[in-house]
Amino acid sequence: MDYDKLKGVIEGLLFISGDEGLAAKEISEITQVPEDEIIDLIEDMKADFRRAGRGIQIVEVAKAYQLTTLPEHAEYFERLASSPSQSTLSQAALETLAIIAYKQPLTRTEIEEIRGVKCEKALNTLISKQLIREAGRAEGIGRPILYATTKDFLEHFGLRELSDLPPPPVNLDVEEARMEASALFGKADETRND
Repeated sequence: MDYDKLKGVIEGLLFISGDEGLAAKEISEITQVPEDEIIDLIEDMKADFRRAGRGIQIVEVAKAYQLTTLPEHAEYFERLASSPSQSTLSQAALETLAIIAYKQPLTRTEIEEIRGVKCEKALNTLISKQLIREAGRAEGIGRPILYATTKDFLEHFGLRELSDLPPPPVNLDVEEARMEASALFGKADETRND
């Protein structure tokens, strides 16, 4: 594999790993490239990002590399975070919210097993919109956080209680479920904007 392609693979791996990041050893195992070469490539990538004036950087935290934004852009991110958002939820957030609504309380790992992909960003979005909350800790190793819906979730979707949710369909086609979720959540957004 050529180095430019490998840098792209590393960037993608760091993006997917999110806040957890990846150690050089993990990247080495995934790419089957010696760890010392991975470290050299990451150092090259850091320099490439600086030279190109990119809005992201690679940092090492607790021996794991991760992508982060630049500190000098913080004021813009603060404006984004504090601006009122009437935006609709992403497909990932909708799917995550539906899973939590029907199966709560459950952990991030349980949600990811159902969805088949990471859901950290979707969870953060749902928490920031106050549609879900931390509902305690599960028993077991690491005592992971349990997630459940909030009163705001019920209000947003016009539900008196969780039992007012329509029954989950049996053997539902995934694409059909996405269309139904979009229709339901779109309808809720329309009534909220009226």
